[in-house]
Order: sequence, then C-alpha cells, then structure tokens
Amino acid sequence: MERLQETGGPPEAGRPRREGNGGLAMLDLSNITKTFFPGTVNERKALRGVDLHLAPGEFVTVIGSNGAGKSTILNMVSGKLRPDTGSVVIDGTDVTRLADFQRAKYIGRVFQDPMAGTAPTMSIEQNMAMALERGKRRGLALGVTAAKRERFTEELKSLELGLERRLKAKVGLLSGGQRQALSLLMATFSGPKILLLDEHTAALDPQRAALVSRLTAELVERHHLTTLMVTHNMEQALTLGTRLVMMHDGRIILDLDQERKSQMTVADLLHEFEKIKGAQLDDRTMLQ
Repeated sequence: MERLQETGGPPEAGRPRREGNGGLAMLDLSNITKTFFPGTVNERKALRGVDLHLAPGEFVTVIGSNGAGKSTILNMVSGKLRPDTGSVVIDGTDVTRLADFQRAKYIGRVFQDPMAGTAPTMSIEQNMAMALERGKRRGLALGVTAAKRERFTEELKSLELGLERRLKAKVGLLSGGQRQALSLLMATFSGPKILLLDEHTAALDPQRAALVSRLTAELVERHHLTTLMVTHNMEQALTLGTRLVMMHDGRIILDLDQERKSQMTVADLLHEFEKIKGAQLDDRTMLQ
C-alpha cells in the first residue's frame, strides 16, 4: 500500500477510525491542524489536516526534513500541544483536550536528549520506581520495596549492560547510551498504550545507537506496543517498524506498509519525495 495523503474533508470528530480487521485504531489522529504565531509575520502552519491511524501493535517510523511537522505530531499525541482543529483518540478515548499529565497513563516517551526523561541525581532504582508509578495516583508508600527491586533487577538484565548490579548508582553517572537504554525500559513500565520515540538515537554514537535500536525492537515486540518513532535516519526508518510515513510541509505525503517498506532503499525514498513533490532532495537535506 502506498498513498499520497493530502488535506481532505474532516472525519467525524472524536470517532476513532476502524481498521481493516474490524477493530478500533489504537491511535487515531483526525484532521489535525496547528498554526504557530497565527496572524503575525512569524505565522507558520505546522500541520495541515493530518490524518494518521495506528492499529494495535503497529510500529510506525516517521521521516521528513526540518519543519515537516514530525515532532509536532508527537507533541499532539503526548498532550504537550493541542490542535487548532481535529481530534486525538487513544484506544477509543478522546484525549484531545486532556493535558500531558492527564494522558500520562496512556503514553510512554523517550526523548532525543539522553539527559531528558530521567532524574540524574537519583539512583537507577529510584528512577525506575517513579516510572512504575507514572500516571497513577501516588501516596506516601515506600518508593522502592524488595519486590520492586527484584523486578527492576530482572528488567535491567534484558538490557545486557550490567545495570542490574548498579541499582544504587546515580543515573547522572551513566553514559549516554546507558541512560537512553534505561529511559527506553522505563517508558514501558507503566503499561502505556502508545510509545513515542523522538529521535531517541540521534545523540548517540553509531555503536550505542545500534544498541538502543536493537533494544527498541525487542521491547516493542515483547510488550506489543503501538509505537510512533520520529527519526532523521532513513536507514533506521526502513529497518525498524512495520510501516513508514514521510512528512513534508505539515502533511503526510507517503505512507508505506511493511511489504512495500521492505522493498525500499534510501535512494528509493529520496526518489519518491522528488516524484511526489517535484523537488530535488538528497540524504543530507533529509538528515538535517
């Protein structure tokens, strides 16, 4: 399946689109528009009637040049931004007007900066205890119990980084790759409906980026997570996930399913962009 998706008539607000298997979409963005600084000389249309629907367990990678709207899409899903028009529905629940903290129980997110998403002055086990309670009503109970510590140890073993032997270590002492791997693990702790990955390997060296990419695939598969990943790395976008979306100028211009994506190369993606938009583009432009 390959399609060019431009702005069309808005679907019925708040109604999740049904997928081909008869079930509801796990994530449903309908006719999303967003304009920054409207009515000023700095006005910028970030999203122009975007429709994006993810089935349960689908892993979508999103590529596009700077200003295409990729990060704005993630911020719409997380609740950091609200759309000017359109709706955001997660597992049948309309969350369009909910703030980010009200959506926390639905969403896990890993950021580009390894320093984000963790508390550097707190220990590994304290960070994991906080992640476990994400989106829940918190009381005054002991943060790290023996049972939790046992679970943390087992979970950390899956990373194969030896962090299970460093539960008391401050997170700020970890390397960038170790912190990002920990952030990824923590993002899955509270059983989120949606996992958002915001260029989460971009700040890492190639070896550690490859490690985090492998852990990403393993964790998504193990927890059957519906995942939306933004990346500038087109090779990574082709390798990871079950579907690929290309954005340009606030619109989705290419949407490839797993079969079509598996047949593509980076050169093919660049050719598709040129064919659709009538523009010349190279991989350096897409990776900026």
